[in-house]
Parts: sequence; structure tokens; C-alpha cells
Amino acid sequence: MQKATFAGGCFWGMEQAFGELEGVVSKRVGYTGGKTVDPTYEEVCTGRTGHAEAVEIVYDPSKTTYEKLLEFFWLHHNPTTLNRQGNDVGTQYRSAIFYHDETQKKVALDSKNALDRSGVFRRAIVTQIEPAGPFYPAEEEHQKYLKKNPGGYCDIQLQPEKVRAVLRAAREG
Repeated sequence: MQKATFAGGCFWGMEQAFGELEGVVSKRVGYTGGKTVDPTYEEVCTGRTGHAEAVEIVYDPSKTTYEKLLEFFWLHHNPTTLNRQGNDVGTQYRSAIFYHDETQKKVALDSKNALDRSGVFRRAIVTQIEPAGPFYPAEEEHQKYLKKNPGGYCDIQLQPEKVRAVLRAAREG
């Protein structure tokens, strides 16, 4: 099993979206990328902890790849808006990839650069790519939130076929 961590705005939508992928063994929402130890949702919402709302995924590499997880990440949020996704505004809603090893770092950078060069998005991608640090699980009420509260929001898809084509071309050389 391997781990991947992504922040793409509201963690409720990211968790639900990634849960639909074959090969994802488990996922949980939480906070990472900041300085406060064991923050609460209320603290993260102030924007003073430095943490992003994120989803930590455990996946089976024999059933899916990190590249497929990245593609899904790019398709399910807007990576060109700084510290914002839809109506959610603040550093806790930033777009970020928290890599767990040098291979993930390289693959993430390559996919971001390929998408930026392609012009698929009208603006430059502002997604941060940084090493994974401590991950603090969110409170139980936030785990599987959209399953418990159907009809929520937090899922955006932008030009999926163009994104897939660019990433496929980048992988092929």
C-alpha cells in the first residue's frame, strides 16, 4: 500500500471523489501543511494555522497508480485560483500536492508543468507541491461528510478530456 495526500479546496468533496476510484483502500480528511499541532476545524478556519484542508489516501499500486490519482486531482478542483475554491476562500482552501517520496515529487511536478504548458487552463496553475508533513485527521463529523449529508457541494470538473490528453501525452514522452 502507498499513501498520497492532496488539498483541493473543501476536503469533503475531495474525500468523496477519491473514494469512488478503484484501488483506493482508505481515505480520511484532515489538516496538513501548517505549523499548529493537532489543530481543530475551527482553528484551521481562521487561516492562522497554516494548514490546508486535505485528504490522505491509501491506495493499492497494483490497482491504480499515483499518476491516475494526480489526474483525478487535477480534474476535481480549479488549480488556478489562489487560496480559493468556489465560495470557499482562505489559505486552508489552497491547492496543494503533499508528496511522500521523490518519485511522487517528480511525477507531480511533471504533470503540473505539462498542464501549464498546454494552456488547458486559462491561467497559470498555482498548486503548491511540497513534502508531506504531519497529517492531523479532522474531527469525526467531517469524515465521510457528504455521505452523511447528501446534496453538498465541493466538486468541480474543468475540461476533463483536455486534461487527460495532456497528462497522457506527458507520460508517453
